[in-house]
Parts: sequence; structure tokens; C-alpha cells
Amino acid sequence: MRSLSILLLLIVAACNYQNDQAGNTEENPPSPGFNLEGSDAEAMALADEVMTAMGGRTAWDTTRIIKWNFFGRRDLLWNKETGQVRIDSPRDSLCYLLNIQSMEGKVFKDMEEVTDSTMVKQLIERGKAIWINDSYWLCMPFKLKDSGVTLKYAREDTTQTGIQADVLQMTFNEVGVTPQNKYEVWVDKSDHLIKQWAYFRDASQDSASAIWPFDNYQRYGSILLSADRSDGRGPKAVKVYQEINDSLFTDPSPILWND
Repeated sequence: MRSLSILLLLIVAACNYQNDQAGNTEENPPSPGFNLEGSDAEAMALADEVMTAMGGRTAWDTTRIIKWNFFGRRDLLWNKETGQVRIDSPRDSLCYLLNIQSMEGKVFKDMEEVTDSTMVKQLIERGKAIWINDSYWLCMPFKLKDSGVTLKYAREDTTQTGIQADVLQMTFNEVGVTPQNKYEVWVDKSDHLIKQWAYFRDASQDSASAIWPFDNYQRYGSILLSADRSDGRGPKAVKVYQEINDSLFTDPSPILWND
């Protein structure tokens, strides 16, 4: 049965590739810079199944604004369309208001704007690094074919809770803050959602530095997201909006989220 499943996945991947060569648009095309040559057809086909299970590529592309809390440490608001990001970090009394595309923005400490240009540059870079990390914890299933990613089929396995899964391996080339990392993700054979992920601090490691559940999927707008997970870690208080007051990306005044 597994041989038949692999064959079907390879046929789907090959058809997608042929359609792309013919000038047609794939349902879930890889981002520019994705390592197409170094990635497995089977792994890419499974990534497409994950995207479909999460709501589909169109739903992800048209999801505009996402809000979440990370580990209880900070709140993030991200406009996917414009690149605007707001990060409220109560632990160090900082509010970052930046654009991750232009790398322009302002940072406020105790509601007072930081004006030293060197410090502002460092804090804007830090803010983007925070966003990269925190958004990956929330949106990783949508990023299997991102720029710089090499995607490989690793094996069949079961999660720590006994779910039968296909395991994909993700490695990175000159992207993100820690490109030396490696991830493995367990794709549930029944519903094609990622149910577990493993973090390798260095891609050369044989054993994972940590393994976490990726569960408790809920629908937010048109997409599924995993939050409030069974281990109590990761993203919480997730909301998705199509419209929001733009002043939230320019005014550092505290936000009282009550929805």
C-alpha cells in the first residue's frame, strides 16, 4: 500500500511540474529560492497536501492580519499584506513598530521613543528576529516550500501520541536567523495535518534537541492554525482579521484585547 501511495504522490508532483513548465500556475507553487532540485517529489506532494488541509493556498495568501501571543511573553500583530508588525514585550517594556519588508520603524521603551540611531537599528533587527521565530511557531505548516528550504521525505513513523505519520525533513540555506537548524515534521496520514515537530539545533545532529506537539487545530478566518497546544507551549490567543485600525501599527499605546 505504501508503494502505491508513493507512486501516486510522485505522479501528482510530476503533473504539477509539467503544468508549471507549460506555463500554468501550480496550486501551491514554491517560493522563489526554494530548493526545487534538491527536494524530493514525494515530500513536495505531501507539503501540498498539508497546504490543502490547512485551508488552501488561496486562503493563506488572502489571510491579511494575524494576532497572537507567544509563550505568554509578548503579543504580536502582523499584516501579511503590508509587512507591518507590532510587538508588545511587557517584560522589557518595549513596543516595536516596524515593517519587516523595508526594515523601517520605531521602537518605544516605557512609551518613550528610542531615538539613538544605532540603538534603533539594532532593535529593529531584533524585532524582525523575534517575528521570524514567533511566526514560525504559528505558521510553519504554510512554509514548507519557502525560500531557502530543502524538503526531504524522511520515513514513516508514529508521533509520541501514536498517530501514524509521514515525516518530512526541512533544512535551510542562508535564510532566517539560524539557518544551521533542521526540523522534522510528522504529517498525519489520515487528515494531512502536521501533528508533531522536532527541532535540531544543528542539521548534523542525529537526535533532536526537542520534540513538541503541533496540535489543537482551530479555524481562524479561512485557515486552520495550531495554538493553545497540549503541552502549554507556543502561540496562544490567536485572532485573524481582514481589517484592523492601522493606528495599531503606529501608536505604541497599550492595546486591551478583549475579543
